[in-house]
Amino acid sequence: MKKDNNEICNNIIGIPKAISYYNNYPFYFGFFKGLGFDILLSDKTTTKLINEGSNYVVSDTCLPIKVFVGHVVNLLEKGCNTIFIPSLQSTAYKVNNCTKIRGLPEIIRNVIDRPFKMIEPTLDKTNNIFFKDFCYDTAHQLDIFDENKIEVAIQYGWSIYNNFQQMTLAGIPFEDAIKYAIENKIVSKPIEIVKPLSVVIMAHGYNLFDERISMSLIKKLEKMGVKAYTGLNVSKQDAISSIEKLGEIQYWANELDLTGAAAYYMLNNKVDGIIALSAFGCGPDSLMVDEIQYHASEKGLPMMHLTIDEHTGEAGFITRVEAFVDMLIRRKRKILKDNNNIKRLPSSKREQTAKKDDKTVNFV
Repeated sequence: MKKDNNEICNNIIGIPKAISYYNNYPFYFGFFKGLGFDILLSDKTTTKLINEGSNYVVSDTCLPIKVFVGHVVNLLEKGCNTIFIPSLQSTAYKVNNCTKIRGLPEIIRNVIDRPFKMIEPTLDKTNNIFFKDFCYDTAHQLDIFDENKIEVAIQYGWSIYNNFQQMTLAGIPFEDAIKYAIENKIVSKPIEIVKPLSVVIMAHGYNLFDERISMSLIKKLEKMGVKAYTGLNVSKQDAISSIEKLGEIQYWANELDLTGAAAYYMLNNKVDGIIALSAFGCGPDSLMVDEIQYHASEKGLPMMHLTIDEHTGEAGFITRVEAFVDMLIRRKRKILKDNNNIKRLPSSKREQTAKKDDKTVNFV
């Protein structure tokens, strides 16, 4: 049931659970709380939400933008009249976001004809608009000009974000890390059973950690006995260093989650394969995937590229993942045998099906 705008207090700011939410929400949470605001999040992504977002934009718009528009509409339907939609131009000198993420405020302004207040600060380090400027601009748009209050809010935002980052680097799952961080907690990762296979997933957070978009890829891999690593498990310094070791440069703002993460695990021989997950038609992603594919081929490391849009079917998607995992199992078993170091590995999915016992993991 929709709420009247009167029911939503003036000190509530809406944040769409899309795009920068997946990288920056712990900071946003602390910062807005420090300014005295409560936060209203949009609901989880659903097919209905995607379809609603798609109705507002042209058909060839990429999936993440359709999802973002859907989340803004969702907040409006909740009665939220102040929504945070930042313009993240560049995160370092000449390290840019794609044009659609850079122009999110303009996209929303031109496709959604409903009255609401848009908070739209700009971050553009290429043009000397730095993070502190971004924070002050946000506060000023909310009619807050007390510099001491803004500085305290910035520090609180960083404290929440640093707790989040500490946990993700230690291997705490994304949703758990966010939950504990905003509760101002740091938890230790429990000891987990070592899995026979591991992969690194190179993907934007907004594609990977949105379970509707990624079709719960990480959870499905875990059920197959595969440990999945992501960009959140790699420090910024390690990601940048790994890109440089490949002889490449960081050009795209989200490159640390893609090229940096894949390069780190590939160069350190920490994984059995690479899975690239990207939205259909994404230009920056296609360049980064091709770049890693070239280096993976040089090292003989298997790699699979999954593309997604609003029409992607789960059955075909999972079949491809299962086939890739089967191939990794057979490849690793052969490597171990060739090295006279036979270890107990699970049989492939097809071998399990042939024995009509998909609840039992067979070993050799």
